[in-house]
Amino acid sequence: MTRSFRIGQIVPSSNTTMETEIPAMLRAREAVEPERFTFHSSRMRMKKVTREELAAMDDESDRCALELSDAAVDVMGYACLVAIMSRGAGYHRESQSRLHGVTVENGHPTPVVSSAGALTEGLGVLGARRVAIITPYMKPLTQMVIEYIEAEGIQVVDSIALEIPDNLEVGRRDPLALTEIVKRLDITEADAVVLSACVQMPSLASIQQVEDSLGLPVVSAATCTTYQILKQLKLRPRVPNAGRLLNGSYG
Repeated sequence: MTRSFRIGQIVPSSNTTMETEIPAMLRAREAVEPERFTFHSSRMRMKKVTREELAAMDDESDRCALELSDAAVDVMGYACLVAIMSRGAGYHRESQSRLHGVTVENGHPTPVVSSAGALTEGLGVLGARRVAIITPYMKPLTQMVIEYIEAEGIQVVDSIALEIPDNLEVGRRDPLALTEIVKRLDITEADAVVLSACVQMPSLASIQQVEDSLGLPVVSAATCTTYQILKQLKLRPRVPNAGRLLNGSYG
């Protein structure tokens, strides 16, 4: 029997990637598994990736959760990693709990995952304790991401910050460019590579290619979020050609 699930996404207003990559992964999954998915979004205003805009945007997330709850979605994904991380170590737990509470109060209790929590949890599933990462952020925000990841017990052994402040420009990047950029990472001590520590920087087209080349697990904020969405739906986390985390072995 084919089951249908509604996927809700809370996204920055200038984000163009999570509503592309997550549906692409779940559409690919539909070719090998019986479930079907529809996608529904609510947006928070944000144009420049600065601490001030990120904080103002995060303040709108409760409204978004309420709107998506009206649609009785089956799971919600908070699709802005750096907005969560900018609010301090471990904030994804507080955010997810609060947003879930909004759905409970609205009469449609809904599990909530965040790309920030999903990234660190996905690395934990893989057993990665040392990682190398690529971000599109300015260096101060990249350092903030590093500190957040390390507060979760995962050491960042190397990083590349592409220093792109405009969120639309980030979303327009060629995902295949990462196959060259990753060669500048020092992965000597890494257990895994985070090819895009940002839900807006496209990377899906490169994930499997880079993983095959490096011989290490390769993830992104988007692949980790997809893993957690599938887990919350109690579905086997299997997506073809999306890296080791989604190969169906980590159910």
